[in-house]
Amino acid sequence: MDTLFEPPEEPRREEAAPPGAPLAARMRPLELDDVVGQEHLLGPGSALRTAIEEGHPHSMILYGPPGAGKTTLARIVARRSGAAFEELSAVQAGSPQVREVIARARERRRAGQSTVFFLDEIHRFNKAQQDALLPAVEEGLVTLIGATTENPYFEVNAALISRTQVYELHELSAEDVATLLRRALDRGECGAARVSDEALAFLADRAGGDARTALSALELACDTAEEVTLEVAEDALQRRALRYDKAADQHYDTISAWIKATRGSDPDASLYYLAIMLEGGEDPRFIVRRMVVLASEDIGNADPQALQVAVGAAYAVEHVGMPECQFALAQAAIYLSLAPKSDAAKRAVGAARGWIRDHGAQAPPAYLRSSGYPLAAARTGRGVGYDSPHSHADHFSAQELLPEGVEGTRFYEPDQAERDLADRLERIREARRRAGGSQR
Repeated sequence: MDTLFEPPEEPRREEAAPPGAPLAARMRPLELDDVVGQEHLLGPGSALRTAIEEGHPHSMILYGPPGAGKTTLARIVARRSGAAFEELSAVQAGSPQVREVIARARERRRAGQSTVFFLDEIHRFNKAQQDALLPAVEEGLVTLIGATTENPYFEVNAALISRTQVYELHELSAEDVATLLRRALDRGECGAARVSDEALAFLADRAGGDARTALSALELACDTAEEVTLEVAEDALQRRALRYDKAADQHYDTISAWIKATRGSDPDASLYYLAIMLEGGEDPRFIVRRMVVLASEDIGNADPQALQVAVGAAYAVEHVGMPECQFALAQAAIYLSLAPKSDAAKRAVGAARGWIRDHGAQAPPAYLRSSGYPLAAARTGRGVGYDSPHSHADHFSAQELLPEGVEGTRFYEPDQAERDLADRLERIREARRRAGGSQR
């Protein structure tokens, strides 16, 4: 154990991984210029890049999906600042290990050395464990870099959030991952194995933005075959190749199939096409927009709750994101599939707009026009004679509500799936007929 009379532990320097380390570790960038992706954080002149390059890092929380580069960035911070690098995982460590890190950091500071403390999965620490970090962060004893795949504003204490800067790392694109894979091949990390372009593209596209997953699969493929074909890559990644191009016909064909399967009330088919889109990396916002449309276009008032379910899924997509929002998408797909179907709302608005295109827009009767400004009624007659339904015991008025020349025109025709609405509408129309209104 360190004492006041012992020299502090030598700072750990981040150097290249040894030859026997996994490929993902060997390919870990040591300099900012080698980092792939995250241009929104590390672009030239950005605040974070400048702080790292000048060797003056600050405590931060790195939030992002697996394989986006959180650990890499933390190690580059330590390397550029010349600090000792301490690393713990909140999954395995607890308060005693944290106290040991802080004690070593205190000894180093007495010798004029700083410490970067990288705490992976910081959201796994409970409130008391997170609170224990506050004094060391506040006094600058350690530069804390917490990493999490969960939204830190929900999972990390507000007190710790206020003392750190939160940076969100984005999922790597398929092009980013492909760059790393080609870099590994160019460096000869895969030996004499030959990797086809098709296999490389498959690994890059199907790794889900996780560089570690893609590199590990490439290493396994190269270790097991001299010729890495698509089939070998599939076996290494344990995923089948998927024909889905977000910019080509598959994009439109699959969403079309999803719409028709869901409209056809087949939840299994709906989930199947949803899974194809998710596995193909489709933007979940594109999917959920179609869900919202379908909820009104194909279900409508046969089940008004369907629209609320679809809008709720859209909210989840925006505020949770992938991969967790897939559960909300699946829930919505099942509900929309099993909901009763009606396209009456679609037909009604189409009929109304068609009438307007053919006949033009007639002015509403004077008694329906706005009288919300002074002297409107006295000078123009607006609002005069309006018969409010609320002035009647049954909240019903037989007064004509369509313009002259349009009376009696019907746009909305409820179908069998809207039986309750159809019955109510028939009662209203019958009451209007008895009261001498139009025969609509």
